[in-house]
Amino acid sequence: MATRVPTQSDFDAVLATHPAAKSPSDAASNPAITLVHPDPPESTTSILLLFHGLGDTEPAFATLARDLALPGVLAIAVRGTAPLPDALLPDGLAAGYHWGDDMRLDGDGLDDDPGFEGARRWVLGSLVGGVLVGRCGWDLRDILLFGFGQGGSLALGLASGLRGGRVEDATTSAPEGKAFKGVVSICGGLPASTVPSVSGLGKAKTPVLVLCGRESEAVGEDAVDLLEREFEEAKVVRWQRASDGMPRSREEVLPMMEFFAERLKSGQF
Repeated sequence: MATRVPTQSDFDAVLATHPAAKSPSDAASNPAITLVHPDPPESTTSILLLFHGLGDTEPAFATLARDLALPGVLAIAVRGTAPLPDALLPDGLAAGYHWGDDMRLDGDGLDDDPGFEGARRWVLGSLVGGVLVGRCGWDLRDILLFGFGQGGSLALGLASGLRGGRVEDATTSAPEGKAFKGVVSICGGLPASTVPSVSGLGKAKTPVLVLCGRESEAVGEDAVDLLEREFEEAKVVRWQRASDGMPRSREEVLPMMEFFAERLKSGQF
């Protein structure tokens, strides 16, 4: 099947199934994704899915995609699959979303691994399997993932889960050994709940890059060990500053841009 550049109309039916949409009309008037096309759109050779962090929304990540302006890349900023309860919204925000199955608390606050099954099913089954692969003819190896915080954990979990050999959609499936083009996670580790429990699957084949602060709590030594056990190619870069957050300087951004450039080379996998 030949590839074609997705348009907003390709996603209309999928958006109506977004778990955070109150109704199909809500999804139509307030779509849960934002498309950022390269110039011209016909130059698209790869796709980048962007997942925001806990309590955020997708517009800022659409702006990030415009600022990155990766050549030949159609960027799709995606809204979290569950609304954050009003009591947990930061001051001044009318809405925020997350990717977890639940809002569980542990001794230090919100659980880092609330389960991602609902988000996994919607992103892989509907957004990727139903539209990008099934409707528009793209391959998983054409698709990059980027996420911050909880969104980064989701991105890593999606790549890890492909070892199960399937994209859940009625029209398409992913043969065993499939992988994404690459994953960049900012300050988010691989959730243990997303690691397949089936033995003998081997390591995930998607190359991944994780960026974080020097003293990151989200990406500690145990998290690094898990990444290295579960992925064939996993690189963790710790910034000079101690704290986590989005990259703030050229030095902090450079490893990400080098990773994207390497992954976008023609014929590279």
